[in-house]
Amino acid sequence: MKCPFCGHAETQVVETRVAEEGTFIRRRRQCGACEKRFTTYERPEVTFPVVVKKDGRRIDYDPAKLRASFALALRKRPVSTEQVDGAVERIEEKLLALPSREVASHRVGEMVMRELKKLDKVAYIRFASVYRSFEDIDEFRALVDEVQVRK
Repeated sequence: MKCPFCGHAETQVVETRVAEEGTFIRRRRQCGACEKRFTTYERPEVTFPVVVKKDGRRIDYDPAKLRASFALALRKRPVSTEQVDGAVERIEEKLLALPSREVASHRVGEMVMRELKKLDKVAYIRFASVYRSFEDIDEFRALVDEVQVRK
């Protein structure tokens, strides 16, 4: 690794630490020429599949958008941040495990619905009512009946 101060090509690692619950490694390095110290970070590179929208557009997976969907559905509901984090992690694990490098947006939506159904029935109905864009009250009633039957 080149020294950011003098550009010398030889640096020595003087300290290595695992940081933030093991998600990356922090290394303190010292330049062999100017002897200044600097820090580098080593993180795993993960590539999520590209999301294919209904109209055929392809967009990069955005974890912020996924979290925003959960936040909107769970607004004013008694669900902890840790529970939401767990749900997002499970969805991301499923996305990373997919054999394809593309995933249809409706498939991501179905994953969100499954997680919401486990977390909070009201949030599940909120999300489903927008996601499935019901045409009449009977479709909505069927969804509510489905949730009530499974109690």
